[in-house]
Amino acid sequence: MTPIAVFDLGKTNSKLFVVSADGVIVDEARTRPVWREEEGLRILDDAALFDWMRGELRRVVAEHGVGRMCFSGHGCTFALTAGGRLLHPVLDYEQEPPADIAARIDPLAPDFSETFSPPLPLGLNYARHILWLGERQPDLLARTQAILAYPQFWGWKFTGRAVSEVSYLGCHSNLWAPLKDDFSSLVDRMGWRKKMPAFAPAGSVIGSHRVVLNDGSLRDVAVHNGVHDSNSALYFYRSLGFSDFTLVSTGTWVIVFNPASPLEALDPRRDMLANVTVDHRPVATIRFMGGREYEVASGGWNRPVGEAAIASVIAKRAFALPSFAAGGPVPGHEGRFVGPTVEGEEKAAAALLYVTLMTDLSLDLMGSGNTIVIDGGLVKTGLYAALLAALRPGQTVHTSGNPEGSAFGAAALVFDALGRNPFVNDCATAGAAAIAGLSDYRQEWRRRVEEMRGDLSGQREERQA
Repeated sequence: MTPIAVFDLGKTNSKLFVVSADGVIVDEARTRPVWREEEGLRILDDAALFDWMRGELRRVVAEHGVGRMCFSGHGCTFALTAGGRLLHPVLDYEQEPPADIAARIDPLAPDFSETFSPPLPLGLNYARHILWLGERQPDLLARTQAILAYPQFWGWKFTGRAVSEVSYLGCHSNLWAPLKDDFSSLVDRMGWRKKMPAFAPAGSVIGSHRVVLNDGSLRDVAVHNGVHDSNSALYFYRSLGFSDFTLVSTGTWVIVFNPASPLEALDPRRDMLANVTVDHRPVATIRFMGGREYEVASGGWNRPVGEAAIASVIAKRAFALPSFAAGGPVPGHEGRFVGPTVEGEEKAAAALLYVTLMTDLSLDLMGSGNTIVIDGGLVKTGLYAALLAALRPGQTVHTSGNPEGSAFGAAALVFDALGRNPFVNDCATAGAAAIAGLSDYRQEWRRRVEEMRGDLSGQREERQA
């Protein structure tokens, strides 16, 4: 079997991984997507990203004999196409529609009990951004032939074939009704069902892309349908043999999946929702923008944080409080530091404690009592898993030897379509950090957060009165 090229397409970083037939990364490359301003909107320079992808694909076909490719993609992003054209540039989901437009389009959202998508700001419910574009250009949706999710947009770019995929549509889009396993009432009210292409399973072959090598020879690369990135990570760990477990998928977002949690326990006011797995099963989820919040709160610290810095912050009682980005289980507040001023590594330590405590809170809200598996970039901070293990002594915490679960999940889907599974479970058990005062620090942080939430509830009641 030839190696697989997986394009793992994040909001901030897009990556290519070449996965061998033995399930090993043999090559990788990275780029930063360009988001630019145009006519009052932030949009993706899709041509530049496509050029990079084609160039890297040509290189790895020549160097490694890659014969298959797939995509995993960050959530909340879509494309409107007709024929062979992109009708409108791809939007950055982190922009808010004007208040007058929001007042018209937000009441169109289906009830949470139907979509299990909480009402979110910006374009985090991406149907909201579709409606916004329809308000900006009244004829745009009439001209649209296909509404494509982000991974499927790239599949279309490489093959010309438009398809849909359930894990992306089911990711807080307001376009999917998980219990019906069908499109939501919004799709039918807006007349969009006919614009939704036929479904293809994640990992299935949807076409091919011809690569012209530098010597003029031609190679055809099979293109497999893409997948939502965090759902891809969930699939990967299931493929390793984990069954009753909570996945903490970390990157720009920290997304916590707990299949054991009942959907009835979800609170839409706290960014709790149901995602949908690649095999159409709803799964209880909570999330916050942990990677982004760590970057902001730490001042861009990019080195591991040591125990001494953590211990110093705990002893000083310096706290970072929610929230440093939109969404999450403690919305409506601007992130801030309280207590003694911290700088440098200590500021990063306070930020790391904050993200760990937010994860811990999220796990409690999800009723997580089973095994925990941590995937993704926050493992590189050094103590995230050890701190979480110390806060949750009743649960075993595993970390992956490979932090690229979303890319490996996409590769696993391709292997699965071919009847193979070369991956070996190399997850390690995280030892609990032994740092004095951590439990008391957590208790004080929780008390402060609950006071903040109480203040916000009181403000709401005053406005309603």
